Amino acid sequence: MGLHNYFSYILNPLELLRTKKVLKVNPTVAAERIEPEETKIYVYDYDANSITVKQLSHTTDCFNYADSPKTTWINVDGIRKADVETICNHYGIHYLIVEDILSFGHRPKMDEINGLVFCVLNMLYFNEKDSAVETEQISIILGKNFVISFQEDATRDVFDPLRERLKINNIKVRQQRADFLFYSLIDLIVDNYFLVMEKLGEKIENLEEDIVRSPNTRSLAKINMLRKEMIVLKRSIAPVRELVNGILRSDSELLEERTEKYFKDVYDHIVQANDLAENYRDMMMNLHDLYLSNVNLKMNEVMKVMAVVTCLLAPATVIGGIFGMNFETIPLLHNRWGFFISVALMLIVPLIMLSLFIRRGWFKI
Repeated sequence: MGLHNYFSYILNPLELLRTKKVLKVNPTVAAERIEPEETKIYVYDYDANSITVKQLSHTTDCFNYADSPKTTWINVDGIRKADVETICNHYGIHYLIVEDILSFGHRPKMDEINGLVFCVLNMLYFNEKDSAVETEQISIILGKNFVISFQEDATRDVFDPLRERLKINNIKVRQQRADFLFYSLIDLIVDNYFLVMEKLGEKIENLEEDIVRSPNTRSLAKINMLRKEMIVLKRSIAPVRELVNGILRSDSELLEERTEKYFKDVYDHIVQANDLAENYRDMMMNLHDLYLSNVNLKMNEVMKVMAVVTCLLAPATVIGGIFGMNFETIPLLHNRWGFFISVALMLIVPLIMLSLFIRRGWFKI
């Protein structure tokens, strides 16, 4: 580890912990999940003419909507193993999907098991206080006339606009089947990626200005910090492209042909988000090169000044050395003006040299 990295850790003591958190991914190890005290379950049961919105008191209350002729969205906030297994067992969800829902830090993917379409991906948030990209794993299951979503954090998500739209009569999502609701959830998650990248882009631009003006070890610490956030961003966004592509190639009867164009639109968005993430990663590499170039440029300026000063002092050193030699016969040694002549030479010669340096552009005052 280089000296600059040590400086960055001194300036930001939590950076080392952030590194371990970003890089620690092992799907073979059981998830160390702290289960919430309670699970909040919200049900949106709707058709084109009516909608029922309820917060269920017990997990088993969602069983009543298994055979509903309307489209049902069951949103589970807070993942507890017992509740997840209870719901999944009733709706015929395979135990492999249950394991993916209960996993932590899962790579985004899409599966078709037992006639259900399942996808797991990350919702992204930008923490302004810590300048960090935070992730929340969400699992979405599409079945006949129902969609079930499992979220880790009950305090935030990106689905509020969809909840408000569902309350409006004759809106498009109310007139479509469950696959359109499935698309709407994924679309909101993908669109939120751009908001996070916009915040991250602002941090990169501000850092670039700081590096151009006055690069220091704090700038290097910020570069290292943002590069870690780019790892989180890239890890969350890149696999979603395969996820949406898998939905487009799916032959599931749950996905109607008329919703294919909407998933193609999501695919275009995720490709654009992936390209933008690549651009940000290139910018971070360029910022690191810019920092090193500016530091080297400052060092060269210092060395040039020191070299010029050394050259200007060289004549005085030579003249003083000549008159300081232990010889009896030295010109002007016993002359009463000898001292003043030598001092004058020590001043005049460096001034002549300085004027020559300035004329040739070697040194600027």
